Amino acid sequence: MNLIIGISGATGVIYGIRLLEVLKETGVSTHLILSEWGAKNIEIETEYSIAQVKSLASFVYENNNLGAKMASGSFPIDGMVIAPCSMKTLSGIAHGYGDSLLGRAADVNLKEGRKLILVIRETPLHLIHLENMVKTAKAGASILPPMPAFYHHPEKIQDIIDQTIGKILDQFGIAHQLFRRWEGI
Repeated sequence: MNLIIGISGATGVIYGIRLLEVLKETGVSTHLILSEWGAKNIEIETEYSIAQVKSLASFVYENNNLGAKMASGSFPIDGMVIAPCSMKTLSGIAHGYGDSLLGRAADVNLKEGRKLILVIRETPLHLIHLENMVKTAKAGASILPPMPAFYHHPEKIQDIIDQTIGKILDQFGIAHQLFRRWEGI
């Protein structure tokens, strides 16, 4: 499997980092696009260095490189995840404004009918945020905000993060044991 992983400038960069860690363990080929503010949030929110995060990916691309291979629909890719997805990035995708590699790659995934998962990070949401989510969903994106479940009795923050990562992996049919699934009452 071949996936594009975008980390944009919203809080919650740990979701993108953890996704890269898990995908590396499973042998999935990853193509990382890290926005300027995504990189800044890695420094603000985590103990990871930018170099450590980049080393988790199979390939790394500069966000201003609109000539990169994933800017074309001819590049064979199985899908894309933006985790976290800022409201700025969401807005660009919703309006077809591909002024960065992150936005262009998302646009290409939509036009080619490939899976695009947006791990939206913002609260509270106003009408424009909601309308942009509806626009991208109608175009084929899946909106997957990191909303924790508690039926699996998380004991630490990592358990909550892993539940969201597991939901992302489920979207691509990637087997995992990151959280205990609901088994009914």
